[in-house]
Amino acid sequence: MHHGLGRFCWTDLAASDAEAAASFYERMFGWTSSEQSANGGRFTRLRIGREEVASLYQLKRAQVGRGVPSHWTPYVAVADVREAARRVSSLGGKVIVTPFEVSGVARIALIEDAVGALLGLWEAIEAAG
Repeated sequence: MHHGLGRFCWTDLAASDAEAAASFYERMFGWTSSEQSANGGRFTRLRIGREEVASLYQLKRAQVGRGVPSHWTPYVAVADVREAARRVSSLGGKVIVTPFEVSGVARIALIEDAVGALLGLWEAIEAAG
């Protein structure tokens, strides 16, 4: 997946019931799903044919218990997620989830912008070839 820097490049769904969400989107849009391990947990890749369109993961039971609803997070491509996260507070936003690597996929962070909207930062990890 190659998108220009500064452009929306990915989206994922944090679901209160990941299995029900995968089933819904399969019936709604024909998306197929396949599970993948990452960071000691699992997430689901959603595809149309061979093209990846999104991913989803199960919200933790404690999050659901605290009333965190299922929600989509859009990601914007950045060259260096750590550097981008460092700039957030100087621009009036705040870092919600500090940068970390999703095993073999990307380095990501979650920020709140200057008006309170949540947004993901996405630094692609190039596959070794």
